[in-house]
Amino acid sequence: MIRKLSADYIYPVSSPAIKNGVVVVDKEGTILEIGTQKQFTGKNIEYHPGILCPGFINTHCHLELSHMRGLIPTGTGLIQFITNVVKHRGAKPEVIQKAIRTAENEMIKNGIVAVGDISNTTDTFKIKAENNLKYHSFIEMFDLMTESNAEPSFQNYIEVYHQLNASKHNKKSVVPHAPYSVSVPLFKKLLEFHKDHDISISIHNQETASEDEFFLSKSGGFVDFYKSFGNTLDSFNATNKPSIHYALKYLNPGLKTLFVHNTMTNKEEIRLAHEWSDKVFWATCPNANLYIENNLPNYKNFLEEDASMTIGTDSLTSNWQLNILDEILTIAKYQSYIPFEELVKWATLNGAKALGFEKELGSFDPGKRPGVNLIKPKSPLYKTSSNIVKLI
Repeated sequence: MIRKLSADYIYPVSSPAIKNGVVVVDKEGTILEIGTQKQFTGKNIEYHPGILCPGFINTHCHLELSHMRGLIPTGTGLIQFITNVVKHRGAKPEVIQKAIRTAENEMIKNGIVAVGDISNTTDTFKIKAENNLKYHSFIEMFDLMTESNAEPSFQNYIEVYHQLNASKHNKKSVVPHAPYSVSVPLFKKLLEFHKDHDISISIHNQETASEDEFFLSKSGGFVDFYKSFGNTLDSFNATNKPSIHYALKYLNPGLKTLFVHNTMTNKEEIRLAHEWSDKVFWATCPNANLYIENNLPNYKNFLEEDASMTIGTDSLTSNWQLNILDEILTIAKYQSYIPFEELVKWATLNGAKALGFEKELGSFDPGKRPGVNLIKPKSPLYKTSSNIVKLI
């Protein structure tokens, strides 16, 4: 069955928005044509008030932490947040699995079609095998800056990595957690492992001012954080540069690299990363940034450096919901100079490229199956996340 879906505006993403547009799809959701209502005759056009856009790409999530929804207080700052996550992470397997399934269903309902998911365990692998969504699983490694932990940490997480069966629906890679939690030996092991791969990786980056302070002068909250675990940081010396310099030194510029959060990242550092590689993406998780640190990146820096931005939700530990439209609306609320059409691109095509799903997802190009989302209008403008309808 051929469907002709129409709305007040269609956002193909790879081309400008179309007023009174039509997108033609087959029964499997493959895009056949796009155009305007005047170009298509007959009475078979399905008109929907609002906006049609491709399915959303959630480039940063921790699905395995879904059971901690509402357990962690807001506004504590990143270091206390991490401490609270460690404290509350444990739960019965059946509780964890139920929460994962509920969270995935929430993402599907909210028009998400693919997810960049951080995995420290195998907890999400069962549901990922069902292919309800496309996933790129980032098997995340860290050794808390203790060089003697590099080898056992690597072996532990490589075992997790090998338990996930890769497919066109399930991509995977091993990745460093963050500059402040990965020693040089562990970074080098990761670098060697993906030396000849054509994949995407991710790394948490400059989420809090304490991260840069740690690298600039070996001082601040992370020093106390590590001391609380008995780690004296004997093998770590201040680099006298912000943390992203350390990360770039031990990452592979040939891989697609997704820097996540970037709350403190400035124009000079964005430019540095772009000079390092032309495969850099920047994931923003605005609601999580507000939840944890009550802060947001300066998106003007990224726009002026022509950065490839993507959008993530982070986890239900650090967010109230898993909804990309809500993330878009948060950005628009606090930094309203960004065109809505640009934000849709961040949430669709840029995310698909970052995760390696751009041949099928992210835009209304003929031959793709990106999903079709309807954003229903509500005064004053697309105000609540309940306005998402997944048409395909």
